[in-house]
Amino acid sequence: MIRRNSMMLIQEQYIRKLLSEGTRLDGRNPLEFRKIEIESNPIYKAEGSARVRMGDTEIIAGVKMSVGTPFPDKPDEGVLIVGAEFSPIASPEFETGPPKEDAIELARVVDRGIRESKAIATEKLCIEEGEKVWVINLDIHILNHSGNLIDAAGLAAIQALLNTKIPEYDGERINYEKRKGKLPMNSKPVPVSVAKIGNNLFVDPNLEEEKAIETILTVTTNEKGNVCALQKRGVEPLLLEDIEKALEISVNKGNELRKLLK
Repeated sequence: MIRRNSMMLIQEQYIRKLLSEGTRLDGRNPLEFRKIEIESNPIYKAEGSARVRMGDTEIIAGVKMSVGTPFPDKPDEGVLIVGAEFSPIASPEFETGPPKEDAIELARVVDRGIRESKAIATEKLCIEEGEKVWVINLDIHILNHSGNLIDAAGLAAIQALLNTKIPEYDGERINYEKRKGKLPMNSKPVPVSVAKIGNNLFVDPNLEEEKAIETILTVTTNEKGNVCALQKRGVEPLLLEDIEKALEISVNKGNELRKLLK
């Protein structure tokens, strides 16, 4: 254990040194994402789906539509339910069983970004006010964990929603074989996580960098550059100037990521 901790400390110090010199373990600059690939509708039977590869991190998101009852305080709006599964095949750190804290946090961050940005026109998903609305079940599955899960998951989620088509409903049963119009979307919120090590801010941490991170701020923005949601992780505080810089980075990188959506 002492040897392992010593090796981790040496790597952390090396990561700090590289960042102070404006570079990283894999040769990227601090504000550079790994290569991103987006595949649309890899799940045939889903109403909408997407697979995102961000470096070696791989995530798939799928949407299933159902009919249910609305929330009491929003009787004329559809419902969004986001869930995340961290399968042991994605990382030896993941365990089987009920969702753990990390999976719950990821689902909540993605959910909040979509909900607070009003990305989905939920008022158009009402079938019978107070009785029946469309329920959007958005499931996120981690296929391979190599760092920055939230950003990759957020990108996969919004692409899956953009691909979603609503099945036919006759008032009694849903015909999943026939799909009509697309899910009504207002915007494309994208999360960007800005990490801090020492005095250095950077984006898209890989797995090795995540182990050395002191704190990280995830900022979800929309096309207008508006901040829709914030989530801070890590025990170290952020200076006001760090937060302002992180917001600026998130807006700029968010615009870059949105250009990849199909």
